[in-house]
Amino acid sequence: MSYERVQAEWFNRYPAISDLATRAQQRIPRVGWEYLSAGTGDDRLVQRNRQALDRLSFLPRFCKGELAADPKTELFGRTYEAPLGIAPVGLTGLMWPRTEQLLAATGKRLGIPYTLSTVATETPETVGPEVGEMGWFQLYPPKDPEIRDSVLKRAQDSGFHTLVVTADVPMASRRERTVRAGMTMPPKISPRMIWEGITHPAWTIGTLRNGLPRLRTVEHYTNNKNLKFVSTFVGNRMGGTLDWGYCEMLKEVWNGPVVLKGILHPADAAKAVSVGLDGVWVSNHGGRQFNGAPAAIEALPAIAQAIGGKVPVLFDSGIRSGLDVMRALHLGADFVFAGRPFVYGVCALGEYGGDHAARILIDDLKNNMVQLGVSNLEELRQAERFSPEQAF
Repeated sequence: MSYERVQAEWFNRYPAISDLATRAQQRIPRVGWEYLSAGTGDDRLVQRNRQALDRLSFLPRFCKGELAADPKTELFGRTYEAPLGIAPVGLTGLMWPRTEQLLAATGKRLGIPYTLSTVATETPETVGPEVGEMGWFQLYPPKDPEIRDSVLKRAQDSGFHTLVVTADVPMASRRERTVRAGMTMPPKISPRMIWEGITHPAWTIGTLRNGLPRLRTVEHYTNNKNLKFVSTFVGNRMGGTLDWGYCEMLKEVWNGPVVLKGILHPADAAKAVSVGLDGVWVSNHGGRQFNGAPAAIEALPAIAQAIGGKVPVLFDSGIRSGLDVMRALHLGADFVFAGRPFVYGVCALGEYGGDHAARILIDDLKNNMVQLGVSNLEELRQAERFSPEQAF
């Protein structure tokens, strides 16, 4: 089966990312759903991301004749089919077995970047052949230089060419919904887990074939492959000490573009440029880290202004449609990433679910560009926004 054979049927049954989310929630155990969909605290920041995106509307222009939207984008010397990429998501094997390989294959087929997380359940060596030329690698910065250099060498040797270092995890966040769902490391074989396995047979069969999720990239550096032990190792040895000197060092050991992810303050963005980083990624971690932060889309314009085109500005957090992608591009992003929508796709539809999620977003982006009256991204950035004050 190929995506082309099921494309029409899926567009009729699952025309929006929200449809994939509903289907995914039905097919995966509660603990996997809560880990994927939850924010931190009372989820207020997840809601703020959505509300802030919805506040941005445009004034469309008409009578422009026939328009065809062209979303092709060049970034760091490579051409992508759309200004859309697959953001890093950790522990994806908990949500659906082999998610990393499936989404890497989506990136390769559709010509969009796929970003592998340090805390993925598969290794760079396994995912690299699947992603081809579309591979980016996300780093939770190890404190030990030898581990850092080893992880980066493994990623580059596996074909990953762009490095994304995450800044916005100074410590693990409190994710109460996940705790209430019974999330433990490793997952416990409890009556609840047994019942979840029985009632979600496709997930269970896939997990039995592939084994319980493990942090395979990181466990390479431990003498114990127990998930609880490896998770403790991650908490103690990776992250929490990132500073500007470390960022500069990454430029010396990585042969390719280095992007700093999780930036919300214009001064941090300007500093990243001054120490020689190649891009700034505006994000609030999808609302999963600091519940008191602003919506990422609210922080984007000031950061784009502070950078002034010196390096590309990337964006994620709250993207659920092509219109959301368009909103971020209009406010100053050069490229937009999404995480949850692609995982929803795999959990809902399996092997080609990521393709379907990407097609939803890209088709919706093209449609909304034409509805607005623009044919390319430069015209989109010059489009006129609508202000509520204009209605009175």
